[in-house]
Amino acid sequence: MDVIQPVTWSADGHGVRILDQRELPEREVYRDLRTVDEVYEAILRLAVRGAPAIGIAAAMGVTLALDGTEADRFEVGKKIRDAAARIGGARPTAVNLSWALGRMGRAIVEHRGDPAQLHAALIDEATRILIEDKEMCHRIGEHGARLIRNGARVLTHCNAGALATGGLGTALAAIYVAAEQGKKVEVYADETRPLLQGSRLTAWELSRAGIPVTVLIDSAAASLMKDGEIDLVIVGADRIAANGDTANKIGTYALAIAAKHHGIPFYVAAPESTFDSATKTGENILIEQRNADEVRNGFGALTAPAKASVYNPAFDVTPAQLITAIISDRGIHTPPFQFP
Repeated sequence: MDVIQPVTWSADGHGVRILDQRELPEREVYRDLRTVDEVYEAILRLAVRGAPAIGIAAAMGVTLALDGTEADRFEVGKKIRDAAARIGGARPTAVNLSWALGRMGRAIVEHRGDPAQLHAALIDEATRILIEDKEMCHRIGEHGARLIRNGARVLTHCNAGALATGGLGTALAAIYVAAEQGKKVEVYADETRPLLQGSRLTAWELSRAGIPVTVLIDSAAASLMKDGEIDLVIVGADRIAANGDTANKIGTYALAIAAKHHGIPFYVAAPESTFDSATKTGENILIEQRNADEVRNGFGALTAPAKASVYNPAFDVTPAQLITAIISDRGIHTPPFQFP
């Protein structure tokens, strides 16, 4: 399978190359980010998105604070700390962002001394985060594929595929691996309003992979379940609290309620790095509020009065009791959830 690479090093090794997801599905455009500010803006503006991919981009972005500069070890430490603080403020809900920056911070402590050696160590750490994510995605796919029977009809929300990670994805990894095993799988992808990550991104990458996909408006999902057209739901996650409460793209909570009502298994797929043991329950998860114009004027046409108030949270929290199981690179976790 030709796996999409949404985040990697630029060809010259002095930048971060991203697939600009704002351009999809119309155009496949790659951009090289050369500064910390460019990485911050790419994450903030959703040019790169998906919790694992954000973490990878953040780790790589921190190294740009030192690229081509000469500084003593005290200045180096400040540059890295400033870069991490800047990038870390772009998307507060995705725990992979702080997780990856934490790893880069520990690499600084472990490699104090010569700035050139520290720069090399940071590049090596960021590269390891990318490689590990690829491996984790495949393990998630192997575990998740066990839950998908031949002929299954799977509903998903937002994009938790290769575009959101360094590998096969999380929720979509299970689908890709099941397809590799010879199972026939049909996917229903919610549009995912207001920015349409489901129709623009998930449908694009599944079509590219040759997997049958049907796009539906978000509000049609419950009706599709009622009609017996869905066998299971698999979604991704941006943060999973210690008790299993899960933050994911806005609209996920409603899907979980509908799935519970119709007796349909509801699965969350995410790497271990998405588990946040410091956050006890979903009530403690900070939910990002995004710009009102994403709703009023998201794709160039006014779809609400210009001065109308807008409620535009990027995520919602699905309580653990609505989740059938959580699929991670460690296996399939069933209730009661307790992640140390």
